[in-house]
Formats: sequence, C-alpha cells, structure tokens
Amino acid sequence: MSSEARTQMVQAPDGRQLEVVSAGPEDGRCFLFHSGTPSAAAAYPPLVAQLAKRGLRLVTFSRPGYAASSAMHGRGVGDVATDVQAVMDALKIGSFFCAGQSGGGPHALACAALLPDRVLATASLAGVAPWGAEGLDWLSGMGPENLEEFGAALKGQEALEAYLEREAAAIHDVRPDDVAASLGGLVSDVDKAALTGGYAEYMASVLHRAVSTGIAGWRDDDIAFASPWGFDLGSIQTPVAVWQGGEDRMVPMPHGAWLAAHIPGAEVHLLPEEGHLSLALNKIGDVLDGLLAMSEAAARPAGTS
Repeated sequence: MSSEARTQMVQAPDGRQLEVVSAGPEDGRCFLFHSGTPSAAAAYPPLVAQLAKRGLRLVTFSRPGYAASSAMHGRGVGDVATDVQAVMDALKIGSFFCAGQSGGGPHALACAALLPDRVLATASLAGVAPWGAEGLDWLSGMGPENLEEFGAALKGQEALEAYLEREAAAIHDVRPDDVAASLGGLVSDVDKAALTGGYAEYMASVLHRAVSTGIAGWRDDDIAFASPWGFDLGSIQTPVAVWQGGEDRMVPMPHGAWLAAHIPGAEVHLLPEEGHLSLALNKIGDVLDGLLAMSEAAARPAGTS
C-alpha cells in the first residue's frame, strides 16, 4: 500500500526542529535522500514510483536552515549524522539505504562513515569532493556562477551572505520555464534538456522553498563544504557507489574520480554523456538496483556467491 507524501517535524537532540518528508510504501525499506544545495525536502513523484517498484520508501529532510528546519550555524558536514539518527529513530527505522545528490553527496558519505551500523549502501550522485583535496583542482571546470559563489565563500561570511542574498532574490519566485536560464553557465545542454516539464516544476518548487526562510541553510552548506568535513572517507566500510557525469558544470567529473579513488572499495560510474541533473534523472533505476545489489553482496557470508 503506497502512501501520499507526508511532512512531519522531528526534534533533534539539541532541540532544533527538522522538516521531514516521506512517501511510498509504509512497510518498505528506507531510502534516505540528501538533496542538493540549495534545496528543501520534497518528494519527486517519479522517484517515489521508482522506489516503490523496488519496495523502497522515500525519506528526506531539509538540512538545518532550509525551509522549516531550524538553522545550525557553524555545522560541519559530519553533523548530519546526529540529525539522521534523530529522524530514523522518530520514524522507527533501523537500517536504510542512502543517497545524496550534488551538495547532498558529502552528507550521504557522512552517514556511510559515521553510521556504519545503520547504513546498508550509499550512492553519491554528482557529489562534491572535500575542499583542498590533494591532487584535485577543486574549482576547475565549474561554471562561472560556482566560481563566484565559492570565491565569495573564501572571502568570508559577509561576502558570501551578500552574494547569496542576491542569488536568493533571483530564485525566490523563479518559474519552471525559467529554471534552466536562472542556472546560467552551470547547466550544460544535456541538463537544459532535462529541466523541462514535471522536473522543471519540481526544481522551481524546491528552489522557492529552499530560500523561503532566508539563506541560512545555503550559507551553512557552503561553509561546511569549504571546511573540514569531520570524518575520514578512508574509514568507510559499508558499500559506496560514486556516480558522476562528464557534462557536469556544477561538480565536474574529476570530483567523482577523486572520491572513488579515496573511498575503500567504491564502485565507480563515470558517465561522459551525463550532466549534473540528467545523471539522476536518466540513471536512477540503475542507481537503485546497484544499491540493492551492493547491500546483498555485503550481507553474504565470505566465500559464498
């Protein structure tokens, strides 16, 4: 029996409120999705349908400072693990599959590293690598808007906030037909083609809600990405797949290659023809099947096939 998308508030251990959205079969195994930057929790119907076909239930939440979730200024990427535990405990969920897209990627990897007894398998979709990663030119290949945003972040909080206030005003009421244009040089042709119809409507709605209560979530995401993440990628022992597209101007493919090389046993899927947004749209079925297969393989006793 499938359920309609449901929104509820969950309290974190320190008293903050977290906005949680769930959808799909109530008795399904949990698929926890960490959305990008900026964004807010929402259930994209085609994703819910793909999950339901595999007996999976969507759970996602707005990171601190986005939409109805209380802000947590100074949070690090690794702090997400405490919030995820609170969400899972409130929903009475033990183990779960995990995926993160774009800015959600590092947060999914944080769960893999810090919640190994609960995470079954993890996928990073167009996820960013750590700032200052050795051997990676972090900004190389990014569109001009990203160069400006992270350039502002490096100048300090005041410069970043001024930049984000301007950007938030531009996307606060963006129409579905204008989402691709609003992203400027961050979207390649394959991503522009993806940003039509129902997906453009979903993205417009998510962007509106992401900045509906200000820029705190966006600011704190950016600062967290450019700071130590608070966990060691090399410590991850649960299965991880890294997916990245070659036509990605937000998080270029070398980020995915770097992550795959530094996460023990990571499956790597570097797809030259996919972009930042088209990757998840076109490959989500493969991503989900891969998560299920990795989890099953990891659960088998050694020496069996």
